[in-house]
Amino acid sequence: MKNRISYVFLASTVCILLALALTGCGYTTRSMLYGTYNTIYVAPFLNKVDIAQESFSANKYRIYRPMLETDITKKVINRYLFDGNLRPAKEGAADLVLKGELVEYRKDPLSYTHDTENVTEYRINIYVNISLWDTKENKMLWQENNFNGNYSYFTAENINSASIKVPEATAVNNAIEDLARRIVERTVEQW
Repeated sequence: MKNRISYVFLASTVCILLALALTGCGYTTRSMLYGTYNTIYVAPFLNKVDIAQESFSANKYRIYRPMLETDITKKVINRYLFDGNLRPAKEGAADLVLKGELVEYRKDPLSYTHDTENVTEYRINIYVNISLWDTKENKMLWQENNFNGNYSYFTAENINSASIKVPEATAVNNAIEDLARRIVERTVEQW
């Protein structure tokens, strides 16, 4: 009798757990915007980097990089194409408009050689202010200031690890890609 009760209890528990597992927890990889918005216009990013402040010692790692805002715009559009949740469209035909401005580009040193104090590793940080607008209701859905994309890279081969030298142009491109990925995720996931 005792074995039969424990068998029934075990079978009931397994059935309940199986039913819970089959129903899932509601997680989906589909966008939270699904059905509401289908298209997006990415307005050209504006360059708002204040190059007059570069000469101050506190800002010695802030630098100006020409045409960076154009590269950001292109990468963000390409990332929307890759993601597929929102289709890039012309300004008048889009459900959403993403507006952005480049506010800072930094190249910060992370590590140095112990003997000559030369920089062996940098981090590229790109900061933008972005906002997403609903064109039907002409209202801002959200805004993020100092939204960041970054990439760390080595300037020389590091003997103590498997790190490999990366050209600065590649590092900048990777930082832009990271920024574009984060912008698209912020737009479609809405966590």
